[in-house]
Amino acid sequence: MLENKLGITNSIELAKEEERITKIKAIELFENKILDKIEVGTYKVLAEIHKYLFEDIYEFAGEMRKENISKNNFRFASAMYLEEALNKIDQMPQSNFDEIVEKYIEMNVAHPFREGNGRSTRIWLDMILKKELKMIVDWSKINKEDYLLAMERSPIKNLEIKYLLKNALTDKINDREVYMKGIDTSYNYEGYNLFNVEELAKNQNG
Repeated sequence: MLENKLGITNSIELAKEEERITKIKAIELFENKILDKIEVGTYKVLAEIHKYLFEDIYEFAGEMRKENISKNNFRFASAMYLEEALNKIDQMPQSNFDEIVEKYIEMNVAHPFREGNGRSTRIWLDMILKKELKMIVDWSKINKEDYLLAMERSPIKNLEIKYLLKNALTDKINDREVYMKGIDTSYNYEGYNLFNVEELAKNQNG
């Protein structure tokens, strides 16, 4: 289990608190228009998003990992070459849909943080799409199993993930409901589904 600032030693309890706290932070990203104030498409920006979401839980929030990590037998970029990989990703073009998704796939392969990569990177992807294409992904339209399988295959065959993302694009780039549902869906992809974002938002405002 990961060391954390909360002093929690039970993995189930940590997952619960991580979901609750970071979803509240994700709400703040939208409500306070924080995402509108930063540039898009670089590792630096992704690190800022990750730090904002996870800084209350992990010391390593926003910091490049020093460990090698894997998931379901897939090894992400070696820590030894991670900085070099991220520099190359920064230089990748992002002027059209195909280029943006290919950049997203490479960032997923890099997986620069110890925890919280997928949730942070999906927000990062939407920021690029919003700036370059005036579109975002309506994540609630993408089935969890379809998405995970397509992402697993994407380093070798990217047609599936491109198909899923393209069919879920929406021009409702500032729509609160689309964003909030998207956060819930994004967290559900990773197995976090105890808290509803809108209910957390009501509790915050109430």
